[in-house]
Order: sequence, then structure tokens, then C-alpha cells
Amino acid sequence: MLKPFKITIIVFPLLFASSLSMAQSPVAGEILPRELLDVRPPSERVAGAPGEMRISDRSCRNYPASQVRQRIVDISIQEWAWFGSSVLDMTSQEELDANAGRSRRWWRTDWMSEEEARRVSDDIAGYWAAAPDSSWLLERQNQRWRELGITARWRDFWSAAFISWVMCEGGLGEDQKFQRAIAHHAYIDQAIRARDGLEPQAAYTAYDIGEAEILPGDMLCRGSRPEYRNLDQRRGQMGQGARTHCDVVVELDSGNNQIKVIGGNVRGAVRMKLLPAISSSDSYLQPTTYGERRIFAHLKLNTGNKEVAIKNIKPVSSKSG
Repeated sequence: MLKPFKITIIVFPLLFASSLSMAQSPVAGEILPRELLDVRPPSERVAGAPGEMRISDRSCRNYPASQVRQRIVDISIQEWAWFGSSVLDMTSQEELDANAGRSRRWWRTDWMSEEEARRVSDDIAGYWAAAPDSSWLLERQNQRWRELGITARWRDFWSAAFISWVMCEGGLGEDQKFQRAIAHHAYIDQAIRARDGLEPQAAYTAYDIGEAEILPGDMLCRGSRPEYRNLDQRRGQMGQGARTHCDVVVELDSGNNQIKVIGGNVRGAVRMKLLPAISSSDSYLQPTTYGERRIFAHLKLNTGNKEVAIKNIKPVSSKSG
């Protein structure tokens, strides 16, 4: 039985007032009924128990461009709520210092309790269903579950699968609009090609940081292997594999010089990060470096609408209902 989920979905002051410590495991949440937010849970895309799970549905949604930005933000926030509304404050020097002192082993293990791992296993598997050519990755995870049990961490990084599912469910179901993939660099490259006039139907266009206004529904991306500093460095390696990560922008907080983003596989869950930011010469918030990390690409959503409504709605139904 899921516990009642008491925080609102998109009113950020209330969310942060009750947000979890980064050291805590996510707690069970609930989601909005479909008459309020028409989203198919990712768990409906797979069948079977962990160890024997398989992809059963890869279909995607197509919505008018005017609705896509709002849906991307709503869906990202709802998944964040489902995973427990954990927030990582990357604007805190104390937090950055603590992160730097943790071993890589800590980052890769002991993220979830057995109960939590079991609760979200089919959701994470469902994200893979939105990424083409991903069945072999789910089968590798099945093998891992059979060998190590349900608490075994995911064998492969699933952050790009999460983004693929958000865009698939958000209304960008056609490949020419968004290149869903098992790795972020595929759609980063598509956005760069769009910037270079090679993919006119792409929903996202790539910009260097500071070139364009960042809005909710846009994405911010960084590279770790290689550590890209700008788009030109990636242009020189287009089509090649790279360790990259992108998050969805959900709010710009100019009062606190923060950009709030949500991504998948952030310490094994869907989590929100508070990124430090400064105002540009055009008074737009732009992310700055945090610790040793640098955002190198701003993927701007090409829709006519720029506004995202604030909804004071509380989740009232179980995700499995």
C-alpha cells in the first residue's frame, strides 16, 4: 500500500520545503490520474518479473508542438515525484566538497532498499522500451537480477533511456523530431545537426552556453569522457561514442541564481539537481561550473510557446492503478 503523497507536483516552494536529504533513499510517491495528466506509466511498456522481464510496447505519442513543452516538464516532474522527490543541491560548496570525498564505490552501490528497487524495477525497464535497439540491455539486467537478486544495481546507465521515454511520452514520437537512443550523444548530435541546418524537423537545436535563453523543457548537457567545453569540440567527434549526460530544465530561479533540472540515473534514481547560475548580459540565467563539472550544450526546444503553467495539483492515485 503506497503512502499518501502530500507534496504538490509543480509548486516548487512546497516541493523543496519537504524535499529529501541527498543521503536518504527515495520514498514511495503517487501520480496524477490520467484525466489530469495523460501519461502512460513506463511500467506498462514491459511484462514479466525481474529476471524474466521483456519489452512489450515501444509505441510513442505525438502531440501538437504547442503542448510539448508543458508535457515534457510535467512528465519529468511526475517521475521525479514517483522516485521520492530527492534534490541534490549542486550550489552548495559543502555538498560539492562532500561529493568529491566519496569513493566511486559509494556512487555505484547501496542507492536503494530492496523494497524500493523492486518498486521501480519495471519503471526503469520501461524507460528502455522507448530507446530503440535496447532489448539486449534489458536482457543483461535480467541476467544480473537472476545472479544477484532484485537489489542488484542496473548494469547499464539508463539516463538516456529516461530522456528517451520523456520525449516519447511527451509528444516527440517521430525520429526526425527526436532521436531516441540508449546514449545521450545521439540526440545531442541531432541537435547540433539542426543548428547546422541539416535536420530542419528536429525538435531541439544545440547552442553553446550563453548563446540563447534557457527555458523549461530545454535540456542542459555535460560530457565526462571527453569533458567537452563547447559544441565545436563535439562537432569534431560527431557520431562517435561519448560519456555524456543531459537533464531537463524544469524551472529557472533568478532570485536564488539556480536552474532546476531533472534527470534519470542520478545516483540510481530520477532526481532533481539545483545548478548554480549567473545572469547573462541579456539578463538570462546561464549555468556555471559546479565542482569539476561543466555544462557544454544547451539543447533548446523549438516550439512556439515559451510559458509553462504552474499547477497546484496533488497526486491522488497510485501509479499501479
